[in-house]
Amino acid sequence: MNEPYRLPPMPKQKGIRAAIIKGMYKFHATKSQKKKAKAHLLGSGTILNEALKAQAMLKKNYGVAADVWSVTSYKELYQDAVECERWNLLNPKKRSKITYVRSLLAKEKGVFVAVSDYMKVLLSSVALWLPAPLHCLGIDDFGRRDSREKLRDFFEVDARYIALAALKQLEDTDAIAEGTVAKAILDLEINFDKLNPHID
Repeated sequence: MNEPYRLPPMPKQKGIRAAIIKGMYKFHATKSQKKKAKAHLLGSGTILNEALKAQAMLKKNYGVAADVWSVTSYKELYQDAVECERWNLLNPKKRSKITYVRSLLAKEKGVFVAVSDYMKVLLSSVALWLPAPLHCLGIDDFGRRDSREKLRDFFEVDARYIALAALKQLEDTDAIAEGTVAKAILDLEINFDKLNPHID
């Protein structure tokens, strides 16, 4: 994490300290009231800034409302979830426990995109407990570039790809007009002919 960036202050939310320790909290909610085209962008560490840029792109250029969530620990989310599953399995006569991530997102509608500077498998470890399919963007290989910006472009995890992934999910669920994704590829100057960076 050698990328310099300004650390934001802790949000003034009730129970925020506990949420940070548990592994996830809503970092920046959209101010848009539109309900149909809604996205949730999960980021952590330095790449959270790319999620915030994608949030702005989606709102300004495509009229899509997006909330940004900070995932402080996928490991904590996963461990809580599997512990809940185990407890429910062994205690069939008692009221089932609900995982933290499931309870946190229970009332959320829309599509979900997670992005990380780490491997996709880390993000997908919590996908089972989300209210909708999770599209994961991560770095599954090793590469060198002369800047973090070029590295993220190469591995397809920068703000443009985050926005594009959200638009693809929304178009697939008929929440936005058909052809929006094709237009976005051109708008965002994404090279659709580039080689897959995760295949040798």
